[in-house]
Amino acid sequence: MPIDPRTPVLVGYGQVNQHTEDATVEPVDLMVAAAREAADPRVLEAVDAVRIVNLLSWRYRDPGLLLAQRIGAEKAETRYTGIGGNVPQTLVNLACLDIQQGKHDVVLIAGGETWRSRTRVRAAGNKMQGTRQDESVPMAPGSDENLPMAGPGDAKIGLDRPAYVYPMFEQAVRIANGETFDEHRRRIGALWAQFSAVAATNPHAWSHDALTAEEIFQPSPKNRMISWPYTKLMNSNNMVDQGAVLILTSVEKAQYLQIPSERWVFPYAGADSHDTYAIGERAEFHTSPAIRIAGKRALELAGAGVDDMDLIDVYSCFPSAVQVAARELGLPVGDADRPLTVTGGLTFAGGPWNNYVTHSIATMAEQLVAQPGKRGFITANGGYLTKHSFGVYGTEPPAHEFRWEDVQSEVDAEPTRAELVDWSGDGRVETWTTPFDRDGKPEKAFLAVRTPDDARVLAVITDPAQAQTTVTDDIAGATVRVNADGTASLA
Repeated sequence: MPIDPRTPVLVGYGQVNQHTEDATVEPVDLMVAAAREAADPRVLEAVDAVRIVNLLSWRYRDPGLLLAQRIGAEKAETRYTGIGGNVPQTLVNLACLDIQQGKHDVVLIAGGETWRSRTRVRAAGNKMQGTRQDESVPMAPGSDENLPMAGPGDAKIGLDRPAYVYPMFEQAVRIANGETFDEHRRRIGALWAQFSAVAATNPHAWSHDALTAEEIFQPSPKNRMISWPYTKLMNSNNMVDQGAVLILTSVEKAQYLQIPSERWVFPYAGADSHDTYAIGERAEFHTSPAIRIAGKRALELAGAGVDDMDLIDVYSCFPSAVQVAARELGLPVGDADRPLTVTGGLTFAGGPWNNYVTHSIATMAEQLVAQPGKRGFITANGGYLTKHSFGVYGTEPPAHEFRWEDVQSEVDAEPTRAELVDWSGDGRVETWTTPFDRDGKPEKAFLAVRTPDDARVLAVITDPAQAQTTVTDDIAGATVRVNADGTASLA
C-alpha cells in the first residue's frame, strides 16, 4: 500500500553532553551542537518551525530564534513551552499533526540545560555568560503556558518540590504492596540498579557507572538521605549539561531532502492527559487514572497492546514514577529481560529538567533503526505525576495516519478525593515522607492524613524527635492529631 506523502516521520535525533563546566557555554550552544548531530546543514536549513522545551539554566526571550539563526533557518516560526517533563512528547504529538495537516514541513524540537556549569560557576563566585536578547525581541509564543502544579494544602505546609512529593507516592506504593521498610528499599534499590546497568551501556548517558542495589539504597557520605525512603541516588540528577534535538518532517519532504530511509522512525500514535493538579485531590497516591487511560489509548490508536512493545522508556524521575506507571500500564517491574528504560533514566542518564524525554525519544529512535521492525513506547510525566504524554514509534511504515487523542474527559470522570485545608482533629496516616538535613538527621515529616469521613488533609510534623520516629517505625494507619495551621503530631 502506498504511503501518504504527508505521513510524519522522525528523521533527525541528536544528543550532546558537556562534562567540563564552562561559563561561556550556554543552553543554545548545546542545542546547536545537538542539531548538527541530528542532521546535515541542508536539512537544518529546511526547518520551518522550531519548538523549544522550557529551560531553567538561562533566560531568553526567544531561544528558538537564536537556534534558528545559527542553523540557517532564519525564517522558521518559533515557539516556547511551559514547564513539565511531558512537554517533549507532547511537542512530537503536535508536530505530527501539524505535518500531517500541511501546516509545517520540517519541525525541530530542542532543549538544553547547562545547570551543572551554572551551579559550579556560581559556587566559585563567578557568573555564567550568555546571550541577552533585549526587548526588541518579542517573547516567544507559549512563554506564558504554565499551569499550577500545587494546591492550597501543599503550599500551606511547604510541600513544594518533587523531592518531597514523590517519596510520599513511594510510601503509598510500599503500603499498597504490604512490604516492610527493608523489603521495599531493597526492591527499589534493585530496580534502580537495573536502570543504572542500562545507562552504563548508553553512549549518551551522563553516568556510565553500573551501581549495585546496596550502593543505591544504602545512605553513605556520597549518597546521603534526601527524603525518606529516598537517597540521593533515587532522585533525578539535574546536575548535568545536556542538549538534545528531534527533527520531524513528512515522507515527501524526507524524500526531497534525500534523507536515507534507514534513519526514518515513524510516530504511529500519541495521547495526552493529566491527573488532578492538586495532589491532595488524588483518589490514591499509588495510582494514576491519566496514565492508565491515556497510555492505553495511545497503544489502541497504534493498533497495539503493551505486550507488543519491544522497547519501552517509562519516565523515571523517581522510582515511584516508574512503579505507578508500570502498574497502570500492565508492565512488570524488575523483569531483567524487559527493562523499563532505553536510556538508564533521569538519575543515571541525566535529568536535564524538562528535557529528559527529548533524550529518551532520540535514544529510542537510535535503537529502533538499529533493530528494524521493532516498536517502542515512550511515556512522559510532568509535575507530580500530573501531566502525561505518550508516543508509539516504529520503523515500519504505518498502516494508517498518525493518530492522537486528548482523553481528559475520560480522566475527569474518574473518582477523586476531597481535600481539606483548614481541618483539625484526629486522623490516620495514609502516607508520608521525612526530609533529612545535610548532616543526615530527619528534620520534619510531611503526612497525608485520612479524616474520619475519608477526606484527605496534608500536614507536617515539625518536631525532629517525632520525625525520627517516622523513619524507625512504620506509622501507616497510625493516629495523628492535625491542627488547623497544618502542623501535626503523632498520638
